[in-house]
Amino acid sequence: MRAVFQTGYGSPDAFEIREVEKPAIRKADDVLVRVHAAALHAGDVFMMRGVPYFTRMVVGFPKPRGYVPGYDAAGRVEAVGADVTRFRPGDEVFGSFAHTCAEYACASEDKLERIPSNLTLEQAAAVPTSAIAALVGIRDAGKVQPGQKVLINGASGGVGTFAVQIAKAYGAEVTGVCSTKNADLVRSIGADHVIDYTKEDFIQGTDRYDVILDNVANHSLAACRRVLTPTGKHIPNSGHSGMPYILKAMLVSMFVRQQGSTYVATPKPGDLIELKDLIETGKATPVIDRTYALDEFTEAMRYLNEGHARGKVVIAVARPTDSG
Repeated sequence: MRAVFQTGYGSPDAFEIREVEKPAIRKADDVLVRVHAAALHAGDVFMMRGVPYFTRMVVGFPKPRGYVPGYDAAGRVEAVGADVTRFRPGDEVFGSFAHTCAEYACASEDKLERIPSNLTLEQAAAVPTSAIAALVGIRDAGKVQPGQKVLINGASGGVGTFAVQIAKAYGAEVTGVCSTKNADLVRSIGADHVIDYTKEDFIQGTDRYDVILDNVANHSLAACRRVLTPTGKHIPNSGHSGMPYILKAMLVSMFVRQQGSTYVATPKPGDLIELKDLIETGKATPVIDRTYALDEFTEAMRYLNEGHARGKVVIAVARPTDSG
């Protein structure tokens, strides 16, 4: 099979396509998926850069060791382990699991769910990691309730587009922060208000928010807290400002009620089912910016690395002759 391999750190050029052996079912709860499409997210950029340095514990130190990128995929079940009961060969599934930028990938049964009935495989691949990050931020970290005012900083990105829709589904009044070119997109997915950061700074405004889900981290923690209600919470969800920002948020959150800590969006049982329900009932849908072929992976990473993707960047893994 063909798979993307990371050969170094720092540059989108540090990837190549290799022919390797197809993974095999090794555990009783394994599911072998023939990948139709995979999606990229910010974590793939951190892995490429090797910064923060703890990412190298996953990819390899001092250089990558047989690392295949990708944590999202949708495809068809090729084979199942002896204990798998929910899936059988031919089922169309999606989920968040490792090494998905390859023609085949293995996942445990609990990492997968059948794709939403109203999505294509390519659309379904764009859902798992970013949508789960948004769901955990809104539902668990933010504990968003109907009628609350929620601000999504970075509303047009992969997590942000889902966060706007999920916050609306939870009954919030949503304000999205984005650039001029993305304002119509953010409105179209349900934002009640849009702040164009090229013209206005939300921390200078008079509105106060119950929850700020911060996907950009381009303001100080204290500045964000100043535009919260007395019981509001600022939740940073970005590593773009570096480890000092993340560590400071963790420390301050121990003493300041309004300050939330950066959270880890570890999928929980039922998360994919909740997302599937939101999608099938029309309350959420993935936003795909661009789709690249597997052979164009370097170009896809170069675009993602620029930091201006609208929604998700998807890798079409299956070749046209393989799509049946």
